[in-house]
Amino acid sequence: MDVAIIGGGAAGFFAAISVKDHHPESTVIIYEKSQQLLGKVKISGGGRCNVTNSCTTLDELAAAYPRGGRFLKKAFQTFSTQHTMAWFESRGVPLLVQADTCVFPESQYSQDIIDCFLDQAEDLGIEIKRGMGIESIKQNNQKLELIFQKTDQNVRVYDKVIVATGGSPRREGLEWLENLQHKIVDPVPSLFTFNLPTESITGLTGVAVERTIVSIQGSKLKSEGPLLITHWGFSGPAILKLSAFAARVLNEMAYEFKIQVNWVNEPNHEIVLAELNRIQMEHGQKLLTNLKPFALPDRLWRYLLYKAGFSLPKKWGELGKKGLNKLVNSLINDVYSASGKTGFKEEFVTCGGVSLESIDSKTMESKVCKNLYFAGEIMDIDGITGGFNFQAAWTTAFIAGKLQAS
Repeated sequence: MDVAIIGGGAAGFFAAISVKDHHPESTVIIYEKSQQLLGKVKISGGGRCNVTNSCTTLDELAAAYPRGGRFLKKAFQTFSTQHTMAWFESRGVPLLVQADTCVFPESQYSQDIIDCFLDQAEDLGIEIKRGMGIESIKQNNQKLELIFQKTDQNVRVYDKVIVATGGSPRREGLEWLENLQHKIVDPVPSLFTFNLPTESITGLTGVAVERTIVSIQGSKLKSEGPLLITHWGFSGPAILKLSAFAARVLNEMAYEFKIQVNWVNEPNHEIVLAELNRIQMEHGQKLLTNLKPFALPDRLWRYLLYKAGFSLPKKWGELGKKGLNKLVNSLINDVYSASGKTGFKEEFVTCGGVSLESIDSKTMESKVCKNLYFAGEIMDIDGITGGFNFQAAWTTAFIAGKLQAS
C-alpha cells in the first residue's frame, strides 16, 4: 500500500509514523512544500515546545477548543493527552508537567521533539521530499492522483493520502480541497493580543494581574485568568483565550472593539463595595495611594485612581458614597478601546479550514473523497494556549494513520 502525507509539520510526521505503526508493510512518503521541516514545532512555546496538557477529563479537554471540541471528544477516547505523554516517553523523550498543567520536554528544548520525529521516520523507512507543493488531487478509480506545483514529475498515484498542511491564512490556500467538494470554513486568525494605541495604560508595561475577567463589550464572550500589560496593549492567558473564543466576532468587527476588564475577578458589585467599605471603616485616615484593595499592583492601582479622576492625595475616609461606587466601577468594569491585534510570539493559529462536516470523526476520512484523510490544523479545529493545538494534531494524526474506511 502506497501512502502519501502532504505536509512535513507536527501532524504530518505523527500521521506518517502512525501509518507505519498500524501498517508496517506500507510505503510512506512525506511531501513538504518548503525546505523546512517541523518549523512550528521548533518555535512553539518559546523554543521549548508545549507538546500537550496534563488535564485528563474529556469535558475539560474538549472545553479548551473554541471550535472542534465536540468533534474531538470522541477522538480523545482513542488518543488522549495520556497517550501522547506515553508516546513520547516510550520513544526516549522524557517530559515535564508544569504547575500550570502544560507539558514540555524535560530538556526544555524543542529540538528533542524534532529529533524524535526525524529518527522515527528514518528508522521506519519513511521517505521525505521537500520543495514539493500540491497543486491538486484527483480521484482515479480507488486511487488518488497528486499533481504537484513546478516539478518535473508532477503526477503521482497513491492508495491513501493524508492531508496535514496546517492552517491556511487565506481561503485561496484551500481551493484545491474545495474543488474536491469539501466544505471550507473561511480562515481567520486566532490566539492574538489586543492593541490599545490610544490608551495610556500601555505606560504600565510589564504589570501583570493574576486573576482578572475580560470580556468584549456588547457580547457574552468573556475569559478569566492572568492579564499582562504590554507596550502595545493587553496580553496574557486571559486575553489569548478570549481572542480564540472571539476570533470570528472580532474579525467581523475588523478588530475595532471595546474590552471590559474586571481587575479583581469578582463580578458582584455589592461584594466589592463591601470590601471597600470595610477598608474605609478600618483605615479611614490612610491615603488611597498607600492602601491597595485586592492586592492590586501598586502602579495599576495608582493608574486606576488617576483614570477615575480622583484628586490626590485623598484619604479613604474622604470618599463619599459616590466616590466608593466610582471606585467599584473602575475595579470591575474598566473599559478600553482596542484597535488591531498582534500575533502571539511567532505562533500562528487559525480557526477555519476544512469543515468538520466533511470529515468522519471516527476515522478522519473525507466524506466526499474516499481514501483521503485529514490531520491537524487544516481542519476547522483550534485550541487555546497550553499545548491543546498540538494535542489536536497528535490525536487526529494518530487516528488518520490507522487508514480505516468510514
